[in-house]
Amino acid sequence: MARKADSSFLRRSNFNQKHGTTAMRVRGPGRSRIVFAMTLFVLVYGAIAGRLILLGLQDGDPAQRFLAAQSTVAQARPDIVDRNGEILATDIKSAALYAEPRKIPDTDEVFDGLISVLPELDTPAIKKRLESNALFTWLKREITVEQRQAIHALGLPGVGFRESNKRFYPGGQTVSHILGTVNVDNQGLSGMEKYVDQAWLKDLQDLGFTQDRNMEPVKLSVDLRVQHAVRDELRRSMEYYKAKAAMGVVLKADTGEVIAMTSLPDFDPNNRQQALEKARMNRVTGGVFELGSIFKGLTIAMALDSGKVKLEDGFDATKPIRVAGQKIDDFHGKRRVLSVPEVFIYSSNIGTIKVMQRAGIEAQKEFLSKVGLTEKMNTEMPGVARPLLPPKWNELAAMTISFGHGVGVTPLQMAVAGATLVNGGKYLEPTFLPRSEEEADKLAKQVLKPETSEILRYLNRENVLRGSGRRAAVPGYDVGGKTGTAQKVVNGRYAEGVYLNSFMSAFPMSNPEYLVLIVLDEPQKVEGQRYSTAGWNAVPTTASVIRRIAPMLGVVPDFADDAETIPVSYQNRN
Repeated sequence: MARKADSSFLRRSNFNQKHGTTAMRVRGPGRSRIVFAMTLFVLVYGAIAGRLILLGLQDGDPAQRFLAAQSTVAQARPDIVDRNGEILATDIKSAALYAEPRKIPDTDEVFDGLISVLPELDTPAIKKRLESNALFTWLKREITVEQRQAIHALGLPGVGFRESNKRFYPGGQTVSHILGTVNVDNQGLSGMEKYVDQAWLKDLQDLGFTQDRNMEPVKLSVDLRVQHAVRDELRRSMEYYKAKAAMGVVLKADTGEVIAMTSLPDFDPNNRQQALEKARMNRVTGGVFELGSIFKGLTIAMALDSGKVKLEDGFDATKPIRVAGQKIDDFHGKRRVLSVPEVFIYSSNIGTIKVMQRAGIEAQKEFLSKVGLTEKMNTEMPGVARPLLPPKWNELAAMTISFGHGVGVTPLQMAVAGATLVNGGKYLEPTFLPRSEEEADKLAKQVLKPETSEILRYLNRENVLRGSGRRAAVPGYDVGGKTGTAQKVVNGRYAEGVYLNSFMSAFPMSNPEYLVLIVLDEPQKVEGQRYSTAGWNAVPTTASVIRRIAPMLGVVPDFADDAETIPVSYQNRN
């Protein structure tokens, strides 16, 4: 065997010598060590080469060295478009003005020339920068083409320009709170601009892959047409009712997509300073409010779903409830036993408390958790506020929570919970990005029985036909909804006549496609109105919104009889 091995080795050696080849092969661990060593060699020498290039820049042109460190000036961002491809945000070419003070022979001449074109540079700080011994200094970012041409024509020594990208929002204020804004370096500060950075754009920027590159647009779930209509109607109502603020959400009930979201006062993202003003905050996701009686739908849904309350049950609402030294009464009490539909339609605080008590405090806590009202909402939008919950969820807290006091949530959270009540009982976290029905089905959580959801659709429709939501009726669109008039806290006490009014609705209620939540902050009573409660302002505002957006959304009107329709699941009950 040894002879055979030796002869085999000799034959291979002779072959290699004859043909001038080397037949050595490295297998197993040896090969891995060689590959690792080669990779390390490349990385080390690559780093050395990079350092030499940097030193070359330092020894050469100081301005170029500084500009290399400020590469974010030229960073590009992808366009943001609505669900129909309409541009909401885009980059436009701009320029940044800089100086190299060491190369300026006559500071006064340069300073006078600059302020003749840019008067805002006439400050001691700019004069000091020009007189310094610095290699490089920025003078002004984001100057216009006309300003650049005018300065260039002056031929000022030691002054130059750097190409940059400036973010531009064609719609101005229309989609401001959804889009957010960027800083002078074109980096997202808020809204979906910040989300894009956090999701993937910053990683590409750090690797240098976004300078003057064309990127795929980021498509949102928002419909610009609907967004404009909602904002316009809220602006009109805010002015007419002299409200402090107004909020609106349109949600696709079966997918959780945000079709429109408006918070007034808003800001122009082209003027990023406005975004810093406190009055212009995004109240829909960043504000936490007690929303009042629209919570009654949640309480009734919870109780019906528990099986401890039936639609035909009666609850005594003849007397106010006294607890912990406080009296809880109805705004317009009927002073009699009320059925569940009457508790909802007449918005009885007394009846709602007794419905909650029948189901129990633990059932209330569990249900509100299921519909996303006890934790911070999960969505793409940065800056989402946490709900405010009672320090002790005792009997008094449970009573007030049942009709929307004692717990604070964001309007978008409330809209999502409202969609769950009418979409068949499926909870879906909201999204500002497109989401198909198939994707939604995979993400949805069944938190309510479908038959309970059917009853809630019936109750909401009844409230528009016969209750406080009558002014929301839009012929052909089968609107249903629930009002909420919440007293606001002033100096630690609930103030009479100081209201946060809301109306949460859906259409068409027979098979809800869209949920609409309208909120007005401290609307005033106008001539001809008896009250300043939600039925007189938030409700008609909702009608105006639905009348405009339903055709845009392709909802075909149905002018069939609007007569009362008892839920199928209850038609044949004994």
